[in-house]
Amino acid sequence: MIDFRYHLVSLIAVFLAIALGIVIGTTQLNGPILDRLERQVDSLEQDKRALEDSTRTLQSELDTSDEFETALAPALVEGALAGTGVLLVVASEEVDSDDVEEVSALITQAGGNVTGQISLTPAYTDPSSESSLLSYATGSGLPAGITLPDVDDAGQLVGSLLAQVLMVPSGGVAPDTAATSSVLAGLPALEVLTTDSDSVSPANVALVLTADEFTGEQAAERNETLIELLTALDAAGSGVVVAGDAASARANGLIGAVRDDTGTSAAISTVDNISSPAGRISTVLALRAETEGTSGAYGTGEDTQPVPPVRSDTP
Repeated sequence: MIDFRYHLVSLIAVFLAIALGIVIGTTQLNGPILDRLERQVDSLEQDKRALEDSTRTLQSELDTSDEFETALAPALVEGALAGTGVLLVVASEEVDSDDVEEVSALITQAGGNVTGQISLTPAYTDPSSESSLLSYATGSGLPAGITLPDVDDAGQLVGSLLAQVLMVPSGGVAPDTAATSSVLAGLPALEVLTTDSDSVSPANVALVLTADEFTGEQAAERNETLIELLTALDAAGSGVVVAGDAASARANGLIGAVRDDTGTSAAISTVDNISSPAGRISTVLALRAETEGTSGAYGTGEDTQPVPPVRSDTP
């Protein structure tokens, strides 16, 4: 008669058989498996070392290229901006201060004059600021001689206001410095911009520096507000260049928004590699081209030229 002890012994025997089979099986397979794994590990280590060597080589070539471009930059831009006043507008808090300093230095080497620098705060493009900006732009405290468009769009009104006091009309008379000072005192009080230089005076062309891209549902609206400012600056002066990084050339970046708008991109130049020597050279040459009525898209992005055309009279 089969009892519990019989079942217990049978189960133990089954488990012992399974365990013995696993031991025998793994013993037979361990050798080949381990050998294969060791070969794979060795191969991966070799690939890793090869990639590291390739990376070091490419970085060395890039550093050499940057050094060469940096050394060549003054000769390429010499005289390109002779007698030209350039206004710097920092349109994003993400802009690297080193990029601002280096492109400013190159503008000076090109014979240009940085007339001042302003920075736009996030509040400038924030839809919640529209009512306060409308009140300021339509109020009675504006300088004499300012004529704003008959619209109720805060971006257009403030863009036109800034353009009229910051840009020198091509072949025209520079705005009154008192008007410039008045506007650059009123708008900072609304916390939509700051002045980052000891003084700001009207310029012939504007260089707008940007970085990264907007996020969220208001991205398109914020870019549209900035484009309204760019358009106004371009119409009031002799040209505008927008320079930034690769991220700013994406769909929600300012450069991307400019390039996606056929009308805007036909009038305003863009450079998407401002952090490189080549990008800074392109920025200066693009400013010069703007004064001659030529706009383009430069940098490393899709459908761009590496650099603006260099004039035959450039050394």
